[in-house]
Amino acid sequence: MKLSSDLRAFEGRIGHEFRESELLLRAVTHASISSPTRPDNQRLEFLGDRVLGLVMSEALLQADPKASEGQLAPRFNALVRKETCADVARELGLGDVLKLGRSEMMSGGRRKEALLGDALEAVIAAVYLDGGFEAARNMVLRLWGKRIHAVETDARDAKTALQEWAQARGLPPPTYSEKSRSGPDHAPVFTVEVRLGNGAAENAAANTKRAAEQTAARALLARMEATDD
Repeated sequence: MKLSSDLRAFEGRIGHEFRESELLLRAVTHASISSPTRPDNQRLEFLGDRVLGLVMSEALLQADPKASEGQLAPRFNALVRKETCADVARELGLGDVLKLGRSEMMSGGRRKEALLGDALEAVIAAVYLDGGFEAARNMVLRLWGKRIHAVETDARDAKTALQEWAQARGLPPPTYSEKSRSGPDHAPVFTVEVRLGNGAAENAAANTKRAAEQTAARALLARMEATDD
């Protein structure tokens, strides 16, 4: 099967040229446009999630041979969560090559975090099936590279720290709300507010909701700790 020019360009961005191009086409096909002759990416997503988990487990063990399971678990969760997968998908322009049904496309499917994260896991599985585990591992490590190193020094994220601060003072968990979204589809800017039960709040903007939430939580936690008795 001959791939379209946009999928050929996507191959270049992920660094893998498919021998079985049908695998890539299936990986980018959402259930909203699937048919008996055009399977969707859900089964590939299932497999890709497991491949990603194995690659990240191995990478974290090698990166920090002395880390305990308690230290490794939050790092692992941060690297494989759907938000991280969606971030990588946006960097690759995966949303632009997704095959979506009309209703999903009209509702902004190319920007949906869960949809992007699922599709990236499907792409990982497609590379695994096409080129083997080594090809999948090399691609994942290349795409996640900077995140793997960053998570080693920031395993306890700001949202978790702020929630622990609130609970220690008898406050309910912080709440997060999206205040606005601006910018083009390929480079969105989200503004998010975090608010505590005592009324204290902070806003922050970033190119993903998760990053904006983390930044807002970090700012609010720093302010609360500075005024803590």
